[in-house]
Amino acid sequence: MMVNTDILVPMTDANQNFSKVVRIVDEDGMAVILKNNKPKYVVVDFSEYDSIAAAMQMRKQKIEATAEEILNENMDAFLELAK
Repeated sequence: MMVNTDILVPMTDANQNFSKVVRIVDEDGMAVILKNNKPKYVVVDFSEYDSIAAAMQMRKQKIEATAEEILNENMDAFLELAK
């Protein structure tokens, strides 16, 4: 995975100069805040949040549907194991 090092901001820099983080988000669409030299947080433009939240909701619904399907297909086995 290619990482754009221009969007990486150490936690201390983010704490001391949040306007730097905002400027990076405005220019590049996101900023990654490092904690202990590891990516920990992503700051994105609020307009991007809607699409991220929608994708997360779709993923959750797909997982729930798959779980329901597995339960339905194997109900007899689950009932037998529950005895």
